[in-house]
Order: sequence, then C-alpha cells, then structure tokens
Amino acid sequence: MVLETERLVESRRLLEAHVRLMELESWQDGVLLQLHGSRGSSTPSLSPEDDELVRNYFSGVGRLVEALAKELWAVVGCGLTLSLQNPTTFVSAVRIVEREEALDRLFLEERKGGTQGRPMPPGRPRCWRQHFFKVLEETVAARFRNVSFRHSRGPGLAGHLSALQHSIMGDLTTVRNLLEQCVPPYYCLTKAYLQACHRCLQAHLKQTISWELQSGEIFAVLHWVLHVYSSSEMMGDPSLAAYLVLDDLGPLISQEGVEQLQNKYVQSVRKSVSEWMQKALEVELTDWQRDQEPDVDHEGCYHTTLPTIITQMLEENARVALMISETLRDQTIQMGLYEMENLLVRFRDAIVEFGKEHRKDPSDNNTNFYLHYLLACISNCITLKSSTENLYQQVGSHSSRASVRLSRIPPGPLAALDRAVRKACRLVMDQLLLELQPHLQEVLTRTWLVQGDVVSMVCGVLQRHCELYGRARSPCRQRLREESLWLAVVEYVRALMQKRLICRSEEDRQHTAQQMTQDALQLDECFRGTEADGTVCEVNPTSLIPVLADLIKLKDTGMLVLEVSGLISKYPDISEEHVSALLDIRGDVPRDVRASVLCLMDQSSPALPPGYRPIFPDILVPPPSMPFCLPTAKCA
Repeated sequence: MVLETERLVESRRLLEAHVRLMELESWQDGVLLQLHGSRGSSTPSLSPEDDELVRNYFSGVGRLVEALAKELWAVVGCGLTLSLQNPTTFVSAVRIVEREEALDRLFLEERKGGTQGRPMPPGRPRCWRQHFFKVLEETVAARFRNVSFRHSRGPGLAGHLSALQHSIMGDLTTVRNLLEQCVPPYYCLTKAYLQACHRCLQAHLKQTISWELQSGEIFAVLHWVLHVYSSSEMMGDPSLAAYLVLDDLGPLISQEGVEQLQNKYVQSVRKSVSEWMQKALEVELTDWQRDQEPDVDHEGCYHTTLPTIITQMLEENARVALMISETLRDQTIQMGLYEMENLLVRFRDAIVEFGKEHRKDPSDNNTNFYLHYLLACISNCITLKSSTENLYQQVGSHSSRASVRLSRIPPGPLAALDRAVRKACRLVMDQLLLELQPHLQEVLTRTWLVQGDVVSMVCGVLQRHCELYGRARSPCRQRLREESLWLAVVEYVRALMQKRLICRSEEDRQHTAQQMTQDALQLDECFRGTEADGTVCEVNPTSLIPVLADLIKLKDTGMLVLEVSGLISKYPDISEEHVSALLDIRGDVPRDVRASVLCLMDQSSPALPPGYRPIFPDILVPPPSMPFCLPTAKCA
C-alpha cells in the first residue's frame, strides 16, 4: 500500500494518493486505539515500547504524509500558472486541504468532548489550510524577488517598482477571475492575496529604504508609496473595493519612515543645489571679466544668467517635491532659501572683491565694463528678490500649518539680497565720486568763480551715469539717480565748507552767490533731464545750494541772525560748525554778530520732521588749522 501510494504521489495523482493515505492512517489509528484500549482507561497513554513499535511499523505512512505535503504545496505555489493552464491539480490540492481540515476538526472535537477512548493520531492537527495561506504569501514574496530585483538599485528602482505594479495587478486579475473559482467562498482568496501582497511589500520596501538612496531613488519610492499604490491604477481600483478596505491594511511605510525618507531626500537635493549654485557663481564671476557689456533683457535692463539658473533650479525642485506632498515641497523650498542665503553671502563678498580689484587699477581693460556689471548685479538681485518672495508665498499659501512653518523661516535670503544690493549701489556711487573728483576739486575756487563752467563738466559725468542707471531694474534705477544727485550736492557743499574761497568784498559775495545759484539750477536741470521714465525725486537736495547762497549774499550783517534762524528751520540738522564756516566764507561778519548767531545755534535744537532726510551729517567741516608757534614764543 505504501509503495503504491508513493507512485501516485510522484505522478501527482493527488486525490487517489490521499485516499490511500487516509486508508493507511485509518489502519494506524485502529492499531493505536486497540493498544490504548488494552492498557485500560486508568492508563491513558501508551507505553514507550508500544509507541515505538507502532511508529516503526507505520514509518512509511509518515514519509507519505511529508511527500504528499511537499507536492501539495508545490501545486499551491504554482497556482497562478496552473489556473491559466489546467487548474485541475490545484483544485485537487484544495480538496485535500479541506479533507484534512475536516479530520483535524473531528479529532479536536473528540478531545474537546472528553472522549478518552481514542488518542490523538501522530502529527495532528496538521492545520493545512493555515499552511495553504502561508504558502500563498511565500509565493507572493518569491514573485516580488523575481521581478527585476537585481536591477532595483540606482536608476533601475523606478522601473522595478513599475514592474512590481504590473506584476501585482496581473496576478490579482488571475486570482480574482480564476483562482477564486477553485476554492471555497469562505477562503476569500482575493482578500488573502491582497493582504499577502501588502505584507510582502512592507517587508520589501523596508529593505529598500535601508539602502543609501539618492534623491531620485527616494523620489521614486515616495511617489510610488504615497500616490501610485493607492491610485485607481493599483489598490484604489474600484473593482477591488468589494474585497478590501485599503485603510485597514495600514501604510506601506510608517509615518516616521516617510518623514525620514523626506529628510534624506531634502539633504540629498541640498548637496546638488549647493554644487549647482557654486557653479553658477563661478560662471557669474567669469562674466564680470568680459570685455563687453552685459546682456540686456526685454525691458532694457542689464542681467546675467545667475538669477535664471538659481530661480529655475529652486522652482523645479519645488515642483518635483510637490508631486510627493506639500510638506516635502515646503521643506525643499526652505532648504533652497537657506542655500540661496549662503550663495548671496559669497555673492556679496565677490562684489566687494570686484570693487577692490577695480580700485587697484581702474584703467585695466578687464574693468572697462565695471560699472555695467555692478548694475547687472543690482538687477539680478531685484529679480532674485521677486523669485524669493514667490517661493515664500508658495510655502504659506495652502494651510494654517504652512503659515506656521513660514513664520519659522528667517528672512535670511531677503536680508542677504538687500545687503548685496546696498553694497553694489555703494560701489556705483564710489565710482561716480571717483569720476567727479577731478571736477569737484575746482568747485568754489577762484578759477570756478572766474570761469563758471566747472559744474557743466560735473553735470556731464552725472548725465552719463544717470543714463547708464536706466539699465538697472526699478526701484534701484530711480534710487541710483536720486543718490547720484544727493552725492553731487553733498560734495558741492563739502567743497564750500572747506573754505577754498573767502569773499573779500561785497562784489565777491554777490558773484559767489550768483554762481552758486546758477550751479544749483544747472544740477537740477541735469537731473530732471535724466528722468526718462517720468519719476520725480521726492526730495531735491539742489534746493540747499540757493539757501546757502542767500546767506552769503546777504548785505546787512545785522540780519544774519534772522537768516540763520530761517536756515535752521529748513535744515534742522545743520550744526554750529557748518554755520561758522559759512560766516567765515562771507569774510565780513563782526564778532558780536557771530556771537549772536552762535548763541542762537546753542539755543536751537529743533526736532527732525517726519520723512526728513538729514544731509549735513554727510558734510564734514575740516577742523580749524592752529597757528604754528615756536616753543619760546607766545601764541597769538
């Protein structure tokens, strides 16, 4: 009987083999029952000698059980393939499993009912139905490993996940349409297969995310887990809703695991962003050395490629991260803003170095377009500021949580942009002052008083610069023009305070005041002629020069106190040193009048009105020169 049953197992005539096996087991159970009964009810178990005797005699039965089980689970493992070819063998395996389950229940019920006349047969209960589902899960895991697993590292990870998707959905179709018909309804085979897939995926992904993944690999995993897996193309398929509620399975990756992956993704992207920004800065510094003016955009403003590269990089990273989640997008933007701040610190340092190199040799051919590239830097910063503000708005535009996160992001990039712009504007003004200096040396001297055309050359430099400032983006375009006029007026009044020209007569005072008034008018006309975009300066500093001219040309020195009082009301930041220098320039102020004027200055301390921009703190008055005294002589 054993030999015949072995041949049936080997030829996979499983039902016939199982019938023979059941017959053999029945003989075995009968012998055990007889031996048990002969020992009496007071001795419920067999003696060791009897037990060994039975086991040896029926050892072939045990081997048959193992052989049948091996073939049985091989058939179950090939169930997907068999269902497409000939499911008969698979159905036979399921029938055998159900027979075994029935026998297990029978013996367990007898034991539970207190029946002492029949011992539990060896190897019972077999729990083959439970093992059926275990084999099913092992089969799913094996199919996962066979789906291009060796190519799942590096760029092939996305393809591996896609292959898994198609494999799982194909198998589910087979299970639902074919295998489900080969098992009893209470097996819920499709649901069991879905659960097995889910558990195997959890284990598979746990191993995958333990690797040192790059940003592209992390993106592939997160996108697949958070979007593809639950989509209608996979587990969210409406046809699967009757078998399983996806939320009952739990996440493929825990929330903590997702957060760790997102942090790894941001750090990986950060390295790439930092490297790209450094390369972009190196290209920018190379552009500054070109012997040609910068490129001009559609608005006529100078620019380089730096803001475009930076903006596209950050926006592209934000767009990609948003495909995963808003949280990851916000983290990516925050990381990008910090990296931009680091870049802008280096950018400002490069501007400072650019200015130092130019001052060493202003005639160097490589700095012919020094001013042009400073203006390009200013325009670049304004463009980057707009892009940065857009990124801030993206972070805070969706939820209150995002707004809270936004409030924790320090305004580092915006502050760094402002510092870079201020430095570039300062260097632009330094360059203007450098070119004005030769002409300003002659202002308010005897030569100036005789020739009267010195300021026209100053206006020529101003006009040329202001026209060039039109290549900068607004609002810096108008700000530079205003600052250039402010600088010219400050330097003009500073030259006056140096007392290069002391009036010797009434005619000198009238002539000096008249020339100063003409200079102020010429400066004002020059500045208004550069306002091509129609903007008007809110505070025109040229109005200061005629006011000072009026004080110089005043004929009655007794009215000086009143005149100075009016000057203080208009310019409350004027100091005693400034007024004293003006009185010296007149050359005719008596001591008592000077004392009264200076006493008025001591008593007057008016507050600066709102919106008033002080000008006199920028105008330094040279200290009075002390007369040279010999050690043995008495100083006058």
